[in-house]
Amino acid sequence: MKYQFTIVVPVYNEEDNLDRVEKELSKYIKIATKKTKILFVNDGSKDKSQQLIEEICARNTDFTFIDFKENCGLSAAISAGFNNCDTELVGYIDSDLQTAPEDFNLLLEHIEENDLVTGVRANRKDSFVKNMSSTIANGIRRSFTHDGMDDTGCPLKVIKTDYAKKIPMFKGLHRFLPAMILLQHGNIKQIPVQHFPRIAGEAKFGLWNRLLGPLIDCFAYLWMKKKYINYEINKKG
Repeated sequence: MKYQFTIVVPVYNEEDNLDRVEKELSKYIKIATKKTKILFVNDGSKDKSQQLIEEICARNTDFTFIDFKENCGLSAAISAGFNNCDTELVGYIDSDLQTAPEDFNLLLEHIEENDLVTGVRANRKDSFVKNMSSTIANGIRRSFTHDGMDDTGCPLKVIKTDYAKKIPMFKGLHRFLPAMILLQHGNIKQIPVQHFPRIAGEAKFGLWNRLLGPLIDCFAYLWMKKKYINYEINKKG
């Protein structure tokens, strides 16, 4: 049976989490409702992440990797994963595992009639400051995009690959994936998923990134929306 679903796992200095990532994703593969493989994208980590990724891939045939020469950011890592995906469906999850791989099955239940299904973190286990800044950032983004999504920062998504590959990525665009699917006249849906505290490693974004960054990115999105080219080929000869 060929693979149907690729899970992209962006990694940046997550050596303390990768053993658990291997265990949890290996467990998920066994219960996945679609034949699933894993694609690590190492975003120029400075620790032992790449060494551990290669060891994981050597002992697991369902695991592969891409290794960046230097750190390029989360949007670049997600974009590389989408562009190197050869399955009909692609998703991603953060390597801190604050969301649960098994919840991919909840999203996959709705992907046939939608083109993107995203998680909404229920009962978030982050700090008050992180939760509040995320709420404000999501409010700002919704006012610009009108995408109706409550939590685009949730690192648990499933997308039809044809749509994912048409997303013109730039830094920060990972926050606008639902809006970019709407630009393609696609359908989107959000589903509540579990959320957990970070067990190991350190968060890569501070208050500055969560508030000012998304505001600046909203203006970039408006420019992108105005210039976006969307077409469907009716016939070839």
